[in-house]
Amino acid sequence: MKAVERVDPFYVLKQLPKATALISQEGALLDASCSWLEMFGIPSLTEGKGPEIFTLFPEDIELRRKLKENKSFTLEHTITANYITQHLKSYFAPWFDEKENVIGTIIQTDDITSEIKKQEEIDWLKNILETKVEVSKTGWWEYDVNTEELFWCKETKRIHQVPDSYQPTAQEGINFFKSGYSRNKVSMLFHRLNSNHQPYDINLLLVTYMGQERWVRITGKPVVENGKTVKVFGTIKDVHEEVMAETRIKENQQLLRTLVDSLPLNVYVKDLESRKILVNKSECNYFGKSAEELIGKTDFDFFEKEVAQMSREEDIQVMKNLTPIIGKETKSIHNGMLTHHLTSKIPYFDLDGKVCGLIGMSLDITHMKKKEEQLRSLNPTAVMQNQKLISFAHIVSHNLRSHSANFSMLLGFLDAEKDPTERLRLIKMLRQASDNLLETLGNLNQVVDVNSNTLVIKKPVHLRHAVVKVLQDQSGLLEHNRAQVVNHVPEHLQIHCVPAYLDSILSNLISNAVKYKSPDRKLQIIIDAFESQKGIDLSISDNGLGIDLNKYGNKIFGMYKTFHNREDAKGFGLYLVKNQIEAMGGSITVQSEVDKGTTFNVSFNEES
Repeated sequence: MKAVERVDPFYVLKQLPKATALISQEGALLDASCSWLEMFGIPSLTEGKGPEIFTLFPEDIELRRKLKENKSFTLEHTITANYITQHLKSYFAPWFDEKENVIGTIIQTDDITSEIKKQEEIDWLKNILETKVEVSKTGWWEYDVNTEELFWCKETKRIHQVPDSYQPTAQEGINFFKSGYSRNKVSMLFHRLNSNHQPYDINLLLVTYMGQERWVRITGKPVVENGKTVKVFGTIKDVHEEVMAETRIKENQQLLRTLVDSLPLNVYVKDLESRKILVNKSECNYFGKSAEELIGKTDFDFFEKEVAQMSREEDIQVMKNLTPIIGKETKSIHNGMLTHHLTSKIPYFDLDGKVCGLIGMSLDITHMKKKEEQLRSLNPTAVMQNQKLISFAHIVSHNLRSHSANFSMLLGFLDAEKDPTERLRLIKMLRQASDNLLETLGNLNQVVDVNSNTLVIKKPVHLRHAVVKVLQDQSGLLEHNRAQVVNHVPEHLQIHCVPAYLDSILSNLISNAVKYKSPDRKLQIIIDAFESQKGIDLSISDNGLGIDLNKYGNKIFGMYKTFHNREDAKGFGLYLVKNQIEAMGGSITVQSEVDKGTTFNVSFNEES
């Protein structure tokens, strides 16, 4: 039998395809494969003389200790030569002799430079993704259909307010949505995505781990292989602030719409071609049509050509010159009837500050004009009433013009404002302006009713009883102000008057005496009456603040004229009193001295 020829193990070592080296227990390099020597830049080994292994692995200061433990371990390290860095991974294992005694260490080294670069690229891409996620605040999630595993990124976990270590299941992910519509909807969409491959993109209400309700925008898209969904990828973004802002804007728009619809004015918005793009209920009621029937129409669709052309020219003037028309009296034929309006038109601007149309408002004053005509046709005593009505029309125009201008400015500010808080403040101001307008219209209507009712029906009234009744009605006010009232009206006196007017006259004059009392003395009110040649005269005197007649004498009975710095003073009561007295054919005069008191003398003309 031929003997087997032994092969030098060191010779075999040099030919190994894997970079391998042998080191002694002291750490000296005994031998190595050619690939290992080349990897570490060692040209060759002199027999028995190699560099110490510790010089080749300077990164690991614990290497000497690890070798003495005679245990296997790995080490990642780098070698830089000619400005090129190699990433290596070396495996250390004990080297045994035939009797299994440790006589050194075997080292096998792999070049992992390509793997490191790939990992760096992956880390770089992950960093970019995480940066984009952080900036956009959009998280992502992934669901594996086969393993039923759900993965959330850090941003997704942050949105759900769960710890970074939290690992959700698909059912837990669904249960985070608010019970009811949101949970049912996401469950249905998730099912459809799996079965029918239908992607989704929807806003739903989420309840976080901390119990907070947040609106989120969630998307889902399937990954399909061989007609089956194998994975689902989606995104989630916290859109709570945006949704709430949109909700507030919609609520504000609804509030504004309700406010505009409740105004006792015809309100409309026209585009550059004078087509109506918005109308309120009053405008719809005037034409007897729905908003849909009015939108897109011009005045040529509803009025005579001459009237419509005049309105169009006004529109062009307002939009071209940016000059508002405020409180202009206009006439038109509608449904065969002549109508009168006080009309205002103001430019309407878009968000870039360019004019894009106009806002119009008009108040129907046809009934006021009819009353004016009725007054003109009455007996000569109506001439004075007619003059008063003309003056009143100027007052109406002035007051409505100021309200119109206020509405115009506020609507302009509201249209340009985007901040939800500021829009709420402007809407509150519009509501107050509306209330003020309603109060003004109420006051004006009272005066219209008094001045237009020339055929007032007088009745005999026991004057003293009427005075006592008013004093009883105002007993709380008089007692609170500790007023001393002396009633000298004789028991037998009767006057012919309108009872409601008399009650209003007495109430206003007595309450005025209380309102303008002097703080330096106890209030005293003296009421007296006596017969005169024309009828009955009534006087109401007080010891209050008095009025400077040299300064205000010709304004005492003017509308909205006040003479003392009181917040509750409106300047309407005396104007109404004078109109009611004159409507019954009587008259009123005043005597007053500053800080002494005031006396109002009312003459009831029994002959009229």
